[in-house]
Amino acid sequence: MNTAELLVKCLENEGVQYVFGLPGEENMEVLESLKTSSIQFITTRHEQGAAFMADVYGRLTGKAGVCLSTLGPGATNLMTGVADANLDGAPLVAITGQVGTDRMHIESHQYLDLVAMFAPVTKWNSQIVRPSNTPEIVRKAFKLAQAEKPGAVHIDLPENIAAMAAVGQPLERDKREKVYSAYHSMNEAAVAISKAKNPIILVGNGALRANASDSLTEFATQLNIPVVNTFMGKGAIPYTHPLSLWTTGLQKRDYISCAFDKTDLVIAIGYDLIEYSPKKWNPEGKIPIIHISATPAEVDSSYIPIAEIVGDISDSLNEILRRSDRAGKPEPYALKLRSEIRRDYEQYADDDGFPIKPQKLIYDLRQVLGPEDIVISDVGAHKMWIARHFHCDRPNTCIISNGFAAMGIAIPGAMAAKLVNPHLKVVAATGDGGFMMNCQELETALRVGTAFVTLVFNDGGYGLIEWKQEDHYGDSSFIKFGNPDFVKFAESMGLKGYRVESATDLVPILKEALAQDVPAVIDCPVDYRENARFSQRSEGLSCPI
Repeated sequence: MNTAELLVKCLENEGVQYVFGLPGEENMEVLESLKTSSIQFITTRHEQGAAFMADVYGRLTGKAGVCLSTLGPGATNLMTGVADANLDGAPLVAITGQVGTDRMHIESHQYLDLVAMFAPVTKWNSQIVRPSNTPEIVRKAFKLAQAEKPGAVHIDLPENIAAMAAVGQPLERDKREKVYSAYHSMNEAAVAISKAKNPIILVGNGALRANASDSLTEFATQLNIPVVNTFMGKGAIPYTHPLSLWTTGLQKRDYISCAFDKTDLVIAIGYDLIEYSPKKWNPEGKIPIIHISATPAEVDSSYIPIAEIVGDISDSLNEILRRSDRAGKPEPYALKLRSEIRRDYEQYADDDGFPIKPQKLIYDLRQVLGPEDIVISDVGAHKMWIARHFHCDRPNTCIISNGFAAMGIAIPGAMAAKLVNPHLKVVAATGDGGFMMNCQELETALRVGTAFVTLVFNDGGYGLIEWKQEDHYGDSSFIKFGNPDFVKFAESMGLKGYRVESATDLVPILKEALAQDVPAVIDCPVDYRENARFSQRSEGLSCPI
């Protein structure tokens, strides 16, 4: 047995199902070992796509997704997806090939110090230099990647070490025991919640990672406290729940901003500052905050909790609920906003404008998909509209990259989502800019047999940057480009291609595309004049009394 074979045995021991990556000269020993493994190696068309697949796999399963590249340019291509997983809290293990240790001391073809290079974008990384250390390095990598807050780790394997004889066995996986909050902290929280007149719950991705949705819903319902989620906290409470105020996180004032203006207590549950800076909703640092999470609060002048409850989120919520009393309290101000938010959402249900308004496009997408189906959003102007208008009944049914906010994630992410949930409908929602960054992975999806729909919001430019430029300067520059014929592009790859030519086309096209047994691409022209209109309305927003 050589080191590469021992590495693969360790991956099998960790329950790895897939390794996403590209073959290279310096990772040949690992690939040779995978040929006889229970692990399926999925050959992608770009290392970035491989990392995004591992990223979304990790986010949906809670188990580290694994991606593999060779050295040099292969490793640098991998980095964007690795960084995305790290900042978005998705467990990921990246493995890179490397030159032999016998030529690291000199200037050498394709050699980069990958341990140094990956250090800023991972929780931990290491190079295997002794074959016998492989089981410890792999076990530590998975333990750290999956520990709260999850993230990316990196293992670098020089080609001569990979081929060396190795002795050893995978290490037993340790069990992660629950950590419980201190009673005195929960008592402090219960007192503050009982006294508050206008509390609001701000829920983030940590609550989804902790599978705390049921406890959160019960907590909010019993105490009659409205709930708003971050982009990455969608589905923590069903959007149809009367206490759900949907999503916050836009860089503009919106109806939900009024709730933060009026609140006298924010209960932050599984909230990570990277999801939506507290300086946006608590700029003066005057709003009292209760922090409930598996990890301590980050230090920020706008986020100084009066009570910090660190431990298992569901247990903490259940215990705080037992200690709290809000009987006789008036209805919190924030609930007055729900009718305004819903009215704004539903006014686009019958809009027949073309190109289609983003609000209408997303409204129709929501009507077509079931509560368990999954949308993977790319990054761009459409992401802002998906964040605001695509609402969820279940956790992890709308995946948005918002910590690192990397373009190009939607298509490889949708493929990973379909691998994890083959029985569900999956949609990659992307702008035309993001589509062209990783559209090559549609061939991977076809080859692997993952049928999902890519919905292209087509505006012929970088719409989000245009929006920002117009807000700042009154005009835009350098943001327009040309596109291929997306329908012919899809058909040339053996996929199904569709073009939306009226507002009434979208729903039947979506239904037909979702029924296909191969990946499908829908080219949908979008009217981003709505971006400027939203900015104007935001500036003049008046809150309900």
